[in-house]
Amino acid sequence: MNIQEFRRALTGISGVPITAYGSDGEVDARVTKTVYAQVASAGIHNIVAAGNTGEFYTLTSFEISTVLEAAIAGVDGKAPVTAAIGRSLREAIGMAKAAKAMDASAVMSHQPVDPFAAPHAQIDYFRGLAEESPLPLVAYVRAEGFSLDDMMRLADHPNIAGIKFATTDIILLSRSIAASDPGKALFVCGLAESWAPAFCAAGARGFTSGLVNVAPHFSLAIHAALEKGDFAEARRIIAVIEPFERMRTKYRNGANVTVVKEAVGIMGLSVGEVRIPGLPRLEPADRAELMKLLESWSAEDGRTKVASAR
Repeated sequence: MNIQEFRRALTGISGVPITAYGSDGEVDARVTKTVYAQVASAGIHNIVAAGNTGEFYTLTSFEISTVLEAAIAGVDGKAPVTAAIGRSLREAIGMAKAAKAMDASAVMSHQPVDPFAAPHAQIDYFRGLAEESPLPLVAYVRAEGFSLDDMMRLADHPNIAGIKFATTDIILLSRSIAASDPGKALFVCGLAESWAPAFCAAGARGFTSGLVNVAPHFSLAIHAALEKGDFAEARRIIAVIEPFERMRTKYRNGANVTVVKEAVGIMGLSVGEVRIPGLPRLEPADRAELMKLLESWSAEDGRTKVASAR
């Protein structure tokens, strides 16, 4: 897949599946493959292996490769598979080359975790990775403090397919999109469905999603509404998923993956707990609230199935 074809996929939904663990706490490749197969079968446009919802930072390098292998097998050509990479620049370059050897379509670089990272040097990190990566790169921008010049240095690189913009600085986003070449890097909403209308109004295309693990039809309906410019319909559906997304923000987003994994479990697929420092499991009251929410979705449209055995 060339970079222009991949950019077209980025205008859709970039779904981030969870990573399943067995009772021994190890990655369960078989169940992880099933998760990816379900997301792909739902029609999600780009599928990110070992993204944040896949617990990238708690996985070893070997486990990341295991997840990518399960992802490619599960997706089975239905969509591009974007391999998450990161850590030190040298490690990230190695991961990008390994992803190419495993037939991934592209790579997405997590923002480097360094307490002393300078904003312009983080741009150097992404650009250095783009120089060495044999696959198109999505740069995942999460921190504050970047300038318009920083964004242009990303957007102008020929091997950067997209910028996953994951801050609430809508002014910087708007200025960056207005200043960038529309034939180059695409700006994508990195804050999922709830922020997608605002990002779309600013000129971003596509959005990321962890909800696709649970209720991909909502994600697809929001995307379809935004593609038509029907912001009222997008907001209506977002209101339906809002309690789910708000629950994920508890404990300074520590429950982000926990809510998704417990929902998948309630729906009948055992995927294990979240590894620390994420919240391993929900409190009983929160789990009961989540179950009621999923049941209400099921009663409304019948597509969010809640397992009968609990």
